[in-house]
Amino acid sequence: MPLLGLIMDYGGVLTDGPELLDIPRRARSAGVRTALLSDAHRVPDGCADLFDVVVLGAAAGARKPDPEVFRRVAAMLELAPDQCVVVDDLLVNVRGARAAGAVTIRHEDPETTVAELEILLDLTP
Repeated sequence: MPLLGLIMDYGGVLTDGPELLDIPRRARSAGVRTALLSDAHRVPDGCADLFDVVVLGAAAGARKPDPEVFRRVAAMLELAPDQCVVVDDLLVNVRGARAAGAVTIRHEDPETTVAELEILLDLTP
């Protein structure tokens, strides 16, 4: 069964190419709830507009890599963490998301990340 939520980091993930910016659009079109979770203090409006929920810095009352922030962001999507996939480029954050119960992808290159998300979210290429 495909996952129902997508939680993505900004710096190092969404800044790594246009094919990654297209993923939240495709996910939302497929009915997947989307969140941007970043330690950045601001992100471009065009990027923030791609997501249902945007959480910057400690706005959720916790920060990455604390598993609690991933739980809270999933709850903002009205989902459990195990219904979400989290994409981050930092191993420590991936570990935090995994500890919260989320499915995780450590972003290393756009092609692999997009392919994995297409499978996990049942997105057609």
